[in-house]
Amino acid sequence: MITWMQRHKKWLVITIWISTIAFVGAGFVGWGSYEYGKQGGVVAVVGDREVSVEEYNQEYSNLYAQYSKMFGPMFSKELAEQLKLKDVAYRQVLQKNLVLSYADSLGLDITNEDIAKELVKYNAFLKDGKFDKETYIKVLAQNKLTPKVFEDSLKRNILLQKVQGFFELNPNSVEIENLSKLLFIEDDISIKILNSNDIKVDIKNDELKKYWEENKNSYMSEVSYDLEVKEIPLISANSTEDDIKAHYEKFKIDYKHADGKIKSLEEAKSQIIKDLDEKFTKTEALKIYLKVKKDEDKFDSKVTYKESSLPYSNENNSKILEVKEGEIVKPFFENNKYMIVKLNKKNVSQALTFEQATSLVTKDYEKVVKAKKLDELATSLLKDFTGTNLSGITRESVNKISGLEQKEASKFLNELFSSVSKEGIVKLEDKVVLYRINNSKFGEYNKAKDDVVKGTIIQLQEEELMANLMKKLENSFDIKSSIQEKE
Repeated sequence: MITWMQRHKKWLVITIWISTIAFVGAGFVGWGSYEYGKQGGVVAVVGDREVSVEEYNQEYSNLYAQYSKMFGPMFSKELAEQLKLKDVAYRQVLQKNLVLSYADSLGLDITNEDIAKELVKYNAFLKDGKFDKETYIKVLAQNKLTPKVFEDSLKRNILLQKVQGFFELNPNSVEIENLSKLLFIEDDISIKILNSNDIKVDIKNDELKKYWEENKNSYMSEVSYDLEVKEIPLISANSTEDDIKAHYEKFKIDYKHADGKIKSLEEAKSQIIKDLDEKFTKTEALKIYLKVKKDEDKFDSKVTYKESSLPYSNENNSKILEVKEGEIVKPFFENNKYMIVKLNKKNVSQALTFEQATSLVTKDYEKVVKAKKLDELATSLLKDFTGTNLSGITRESVNKISGLEQKEASKFLNELFSSVSKEGIVKLEDKVVLYRINNSKFGEYNKAKDDVVKGTIIQLQEEELMANLMKKLENSFDIKSSIQEKE
């Protein structure tokens, strides 16, 4: 059977089965869903299951949120494109639907009772400790979701969990003890650390220019944005006691202590006043926004920012990055004021001249030359080096290796205990470690480490199980795709 799956070799093995809905506190993470066709469309059919645009967008949104958390401020839509997150999300959603199709073939189903049990686990849907339908609908509406979309997603996740239950593993005590002795093996070693800072190099200008010519596409100017900005500071709404009380009664669930207990009116009063001021200011800002669009009001200033230096939150920076030249971003709140921003021009990245890039090129080329000389030196010394002797070294001995930082020591130890050679070279960022294993012995069994060892066994076995399951499902269910991935 020739299927879409068989034509795509880069098939991702699921290591985390369940992707919970990106929901934290009182909101879902709306990290930039991928627009594909019209809402309500289908991007693929897996077995008898249709993969909707909404399901695909949710997978992409969740993945985008995870990477944004990992990379922090440096993460952007451009980086997401470079990492091909759209393709990764697409492969993941297809894999999940393969597993769901497998569940269908087994006759598994999810009842309303199953969904109800899951809903009560979300604190944001609770009122006075109990599930509240009105709160549930309100929170979903705030995040542009309907109960049907949300519950369909829950249903898929619960079904995935049921399938996952079939593959739950429980290593026995003998397996745990034997692997523990192997994992915590002890080595007596000799090491010698070579540092690139001790390598002297003479950089000639013609060599530098040749290196730049070969790598000039790596030296580009940063994208920048010409903006016009108007600020609207927070305006007092002059809220009355009745206004404050009415707001509290309507939104008291939003005012909680750290332990989740709802604040009293008096405890929440200052925050309510600020929220009412913000709401009032937003209304005024929208009026000014309309005037600016009609050219009846002017911006306060013109500024240019590099993309990495945009001064607003990630969410608000994304709004600026998404608009076209000449468009005005709707008022957004930042540092107790509303901002109206117009994108006049996006200055695209351009190749730097040799003169502009000289300092960067020199730094990179020097690093390349030093690394080469360091490798040559390490190779020449390996057979007969005299180094520092260390006894009883385990995977946990990160503090026993003088001359390496903890991160460097951790990488060295990982490679040392993964190697099958008695001697060798481990390359670090700007160092090289020569090592020779003089003696090895199995580690002493320590019952206190059973949980760590058990987790390692389960992870390895689950990855193998999932890889085999995916191979079987790829050949069991047809996949019809309407998205062509980039190879």
